[in-house]
Amino acid sequence: TLAIAGAIVAALLMLPAQSVVAAPTLQSDSPVIAAAGNISDCAYDQDSLTAYLLDSIDGPVLTIGDAAYEVGSLQQYLDCYANTWGRHLDRTYPAPGNRDYGTQGAEGYFTYFGDRATPLDPGCTRDCKGYYSFDIGDWHIISLNSETPNTVGSEQEQWLRADLAANDSACTLAYWHRPRYSSSQPKKSAAHDLWNALYDYGADVVLSAHWHNYERFAPQDGAAQYDPEHGLRQFVVGTGGRDYRKFDFIQPNSEVRNSETWGVLKLTLHPDRYDWEYIPIPGQSFTDSGSSPCVTP
Repeated sequence: TLAIAGAIVAALLMLPAQSVVAAPTLQSDSPVIAAAGNISDCAYDQDSLTAYLLDSIDGPVLTIGDAAYEVGSLQQYLDCYANTWGRHLDRTYPAPGNRDYGTQGAEGYFTYFGDRATPLDPGCTRDCKGYYSFDIGDWHIISLNSETPNTVGSEQEQWLRADLAANDSACTLAYWHRPRYSSSQPKKSAAHDLWNALYDYGADVVLSAHWHNYERFAPQDGAAQYDPEHGLRQFVVGTGGRDYRKFDFIQPNSEVRNSETWGVLKLTLHPDRYDWEYIPIPGQSFTDSGSSPCVTP
């Protein structure tokens, strides 16, 4: 069973978390990243299996919020996350989720991830900005905070536009917890203005989680219009280990959906394009793969 397999993997691969340093610029012709959200809960074993997948994928790990259930306390990070995904802490670039703010000011999240999660306000452990950017190879990567103000004119939205204006990379990826588009509960979309800023500056890919399933969208603008030349492609990857969530209403431009498979999304970042592959945990078979050029400036 998955529960038994998870326990075995956790026992075999239990390693101590490593210390975190400031985010470096990572150089490679075609680096690889792995990403998922909704990850660790001590009542579930599947995070051990998704962490097992990370063991064979080189490169940075992106957590897309809700890494430790139920309230993202420091104790839950230490008890439930540290011995699974936490063994990849030294190469993890997190984004906070709504569960993290179940602990006031997301103190558990910011304390556990340290300055990697707060490069704009180093040393902060509570009510931190929680958004930042870095480079991987030829790509510009932006971690955003869907749990704090992000509408037009907010500090975060203005920072994002300034960051994008200063970015000369041909390809850009952003990630945050609550998705702009989802077929799970379409009336609850988020971060509209962050999406619009990314669209205005020709970004390419958005990763989100929150809903406990996998969904891939075709490139689209901020009004859900298909836009193959300039649109952002969104992946919802809420499959890090927690329970599943079904799809209630299929949204326009939703291309692939699965709500029965835990796993991680692997992205290969070429200088002018990206490849994606959804990798399931052992014992499950669903996958999704493809390739796309970066958008036309």
